[in-house]
Amino acid sequence: MTTLTLSHVIISLVAIAAGLVAFYGMTVNRPYPRWTAVFLVTTILTSLSGFLFPITKVTPGIVFGVLSLIALSLATVALYAKHLRGGWRATYIVTAIFSLYLNVVVLIVQSFQKIPVLHALAPTQSEPVFLAVQLITLVAFLGFGYRAMVHFAQEAAPTRLNDHAA
Repeated sequence: MTTLTLSHVIISLVAIAAGLVAFYGMTVNRPYPRWTAVFLVTTILTSLSGFLFPITKVTPGIVFGVLSLIALSLATVALYAKHLRGGWRATYIVTAIFSLYLNVVVLIVQSFQKIPVLHALAPTQSEPVFLAVQLITLVAFLGFGYRAMVHFAQEAAPTRLNDHAA
């Protein structure tokens, strides 16, 4: 394994772990700013470092990298420039979760390619077990994404005390 590959894998795993913590925070309406920052930075680095590998043709990984960088740009603007005001809150949730989902999909694909036990179960990645894992992952992200939209997307309604605060 080259230094680039090892670095890319480590950064990707940190991005996924931090993303899961940040994502959990969204679902319980408790943002974790440090975890979120680590997630955004490492996910951007994951996408960028993917472009350092030799490119001979457009692959799903390249497409995922481009889509992830677009989504991460929007997520970063929504969080740090627009401070999640108005529609930017939903924009952040959707784009951050989408970026995390793309990273997890790549993890699943790579796991089925590189881990012998998983590769034996789905050598062509068209077998039912591989498709089931992808479907379960998609459904989980949609479900938790919905939960995040419900719990994190709603700004607190002003109270009477807040209405009169100077």
